Amino acid sequence: MSDADDIAFPGMEPAAAAPAYRVLARKYRPGSFDTLLGQEAMVRTLANAIARNRLAQAWLLTGVRGVGKTSTARIIAKALNCIGADGQGGPTISPCGVCEPCVAIAAGRHMDVQEMDAASNTGIDSVREIIEAVRYASVSARYKIYIIDEVHMLSKAAFNGLLKTLEEPPPHVKFIFATTEVDKVPVTVLSRCQRFDLRRVAADVLAAHFAAICTAEGVTAEPEALALIARAAEGSVRDGLSVLDQAIAHAGGAGKSDNAGGESAGAITAAAIRDMLGLADRGAVRALFGLVLQGEAPAALAAIAEQYDLGRDPEMLLRELLELVHAITRARIAPKDDPALSVEENATLKDWAQRLSFPALHRLWQLLLKGLAEVQAAPVPLQAAEMALLRLMHASDLPDPAELVKRLTEGGDEPLPSRLREGSVGSAPGASLAAPEPAAPTLPASFEALVALFRDHNEARLSHLLSDELRLVEFAPPALSLAHDGGAAREQLALIGRRLAEWTGQDWAIDFVTEGGGPTLHEAGQAVIAARFDSARADPVVAALLNDFPGAELIDVAPLERTAHA
Repeated sequence: MSDADDIAFPGMEPAAAAPAYRVLARKYRPGSFDTLLGQEAMVRTLANAIARNRLAQAWLLTGVRGVGKTSTARIIAKALNCIGADGQGGPTISPCGVCEPCVAIAAGRHMDVQEMDAASNTGIDSVREIIEAVRYASVSARYKIYIIDEVHMLSKAAFNGLLKTLEEPPPHVKFIFATTEVDKVPVTVLSRCQRFDLRRVAADVLAAHFAAICTAEGVTAEPEALALIARAAEGSVRDGLSVLDQAIAHAGGAGKSDNAGGESAGAITAAAIRDMLGLADRGAVRALFGLVLQGEAPAALAAIAEQYDLGRDPEMLLRELLELVHAITRARIAPKDDPALSVEENATLKDWAQRLSFPALHRLWQLLLKGLAEVQAAPVPLQAAEMALLRLMHASDLPDPAELVKRLTEGGDEPLPSRLREGSVGSAPGASLAAPEPAAPTLPASFEALVALFRDHNEARLSHLLSDELRLVEFAPPALSLAHDGGAAREQLALIGRRLAEWTGQDWAIDFVTEGGGPTLHEAGQAVIAARFDSARADPVVAALLNDFPGAELIDVAPLERTAHA
């Protein structure tokens, strides 16, 4: 693909008249590191490597879509092969853009710079062609460079075939890989490459970039509109330029660069961007959030219905509410005016940040997040959004658990919310929510109750030891005598006393002996079951049934208590 006719700011590709319209993402593709947005760390590393002649044999560029991976690969190719305007230059971090190699690489016609799309050339045959070609010297350039886009799409055989050449390529060969899914690239390939993680471009940097492009295109745009586009881009320059392209078309003008005789483009407004992207109006979102905090259910439901009638997506509305809660939380923790917001919006955020505690904001965030998941899964998203907001209103004045415990235990003067003071769910009307009296620790009434205490505290090993291996000699709480056969670990026996002291609040005197004692609880239980079976078999009716049905077995005998309940 040729970008020779793309124009931009100084340092970008030279311009030429083009009969067909070019999208902004192509037209303003960076042609040098000076015009590459937001990748200063990578540019600094490459500049030092070129200046000191410490060039790797392969580079791997990874990052989300639209941050400049392919553009960076082409710029590296030009930087390594640039010969300067006078034809005497060497590798440089600032390629001239006018020498024959720079122009040919920008146009996509240089014989020594080969681009391959791994998505459509996944097999070993494509890689075998590269392996055969690297043995030959470059035709005219300083380096023969292979740019493989979406390299993670290569097959396992293709990766394996490339390994040896990638580790020890000829001195005149360089590889540049680009991928959005670096986790799918084998570690054997990663270890042979110098990796650069291209960052998402900050929203303020994108907004400034879009403003400069609008100026170059002869389009007027509101700063808030450009901020909305920058947020929607999520750090991707290409995504943002695609939205900006759509916004210019939506504004109703052609711009001046590609249609000199056409009418000038109309203004790009924030309201138009919200309509185009399906975003809820910020003022309406703030008003809805205020109604939720005030517990005005009818007004809040009417507000969300109005937004829905205007074409707002309920899912997008909850996302806007989440963004608002996040902004309030940041304003509380790190107060700072957002330049993309109006004075009124910043003032409102500061006011809410002062009035809402961090636990309350955390609770609002969690409830909205849960509501968003429900909206995404619900058959009728509007209904799910309404239920999520009603749940939010119900919880808006609830104290967080830590605050509630503090009030109840310390008897604070600050009153509880009315819904907690009386009429709460699960209590009789008018009942107050008071701190329960702490129950005094009691001693187990029997050895069976003592074993059950260990089961209730999830001490499975100790409860098994007490019920299946130790025999009771004497039970007189807090004194206890147990017999064992010597197989139990001393540490486990000592732990029984410590646990009983923790749970009952009294020190226990436990004596372990090796003789005496009755059967274990498990043995006693088995004896009861055996006696129950013997009694059942002695019953005339059961005996007659077993006699009439040869081979029949008695599987279970319900105790009298169970049959009485049945």
